[in-house]
Amino acid sequence: MSSVNLQESLESVLNLRTDEKQTVLIVDDEENNIQLLKRTLRGGYNILTAHNGVEALEVVKNQGENISLIVSDQKMPVMEGTEFLKEVRKINPTIVKILLTGHVDTDIIVSAINDCDLFQYILKPFEPEELKIAVESGVDKYVLAAHNKKFYKELKELFYKTIRAISNALDTRDAYTNGHSLRVTLYSMILARELHFDDSYLEDIEIAGLLHDIGKIVIPKNILCKNGKLTDEEFVVMKSHPSVGEKIVLNIKKLQTISEWVKSHHEKWDGRGYPDGLKGTEIPLAGRIIALADTYDAMTSTRPYRTALSHEVAMAEIERCIGTQFDPDLGKIFLSLSDKIDEARKNPEEAYQKYSILGKNINFEIPSEFKLKN
Repeated sequence: MSSVNLQESLESVLNLRTDEKQTVLIVDDEENNIQLLKRTLRGGYNILTAHNGVEALEVVKNQGENISLIVSDQKMPVMEGTEFLKEVRKINPTIVKILLTGHVDTDIIVSAINDCDLFQYILKPFEPEELKIAVESGVDKYVLAAHNKKFYKELKELFYKTIRAISNALDTRDAYTNGHSLRVTLYSMILARELHFDDSYLEDIEIAGLLHDIGKIVIPKNILCKNGKLTDEEFVVMKSHPSVGEKIVLNIKKLQTISEWVKSHHEKWDGRGYPDGLKGTEIPLAGRIIALADTYDAMTSTRPYRTALSHEVAMAEIERCIGTQFDPDLGKIFLSLSDKIDEARKNPEEAYQKYSILGKNINFEIPSEFKLKN
């Protein structure tokens, strides 16, 4: 998203009034009342009507995305106003709700405010100007929420694209690791989804996967791209990248949660990993997940010192290292996902779109650098 678009989004949040008419649904079992409400609101809104709660629910189900506000009577046959508005909240919680009632029943009013997320209640008979002001305020609330939602979505999209760009830039430092971070993220997401984590945790794992090697930005290219075995001194330098990565992401508030995950992706179940020699469940769960994905991709990718290993050989090696290098439970689940992982390895671009959480509904063209090298 460009800075121009970001500025436009900011301006749109501040400018609540738009030329586009908002839609108001009026629900009342008496036609005279519906006509009175329509006259009161005429000219300012698109008006929909219904004569009971059941009929109104069908309108909400079919046109709910277009409805900004509902004005509903309380006393109606078939379904009372509060019952109807509770159902509306389940279908589309963003719709603003106003309840008309002819009786001052404190229990009903309190219940409506809490259970229906009621914006306002108005006693009948009402003053037309009072209703107009309430509807106007409710529509303003709806428009502001819609703008904020759009603005947040665009900021999230910008954040995601920035993470992807950083990940891509890191991978392209070494011609032999192009696409590595994306594929590690992909395999991590396949495993994480199998564990039924919620979307928030999956988002964090996805970010951690994309940035797990961000610490390599400080590794000299002659070490990073060396065509052969590293010396002991060079390996010490290479082993610093998880700790450096932790420090980088720790300084970004949004990424603080994943800092330990980035740091721990080279730890081993038996405590012989680095940088801290963590053992067993001392290693963060997400770090253990990324470790499996990282090792699998390293084995199935061509490197200067060897050609890529086959999927079968890589899986056999992972099975051999369960309980020493890898979490036994996670390792077994990873092996059980062999077919899905192999399919994803063959077509990572398409598979990533399937398993990504951050990229859902975001138009992002995967650069050619991410394509799997044979």
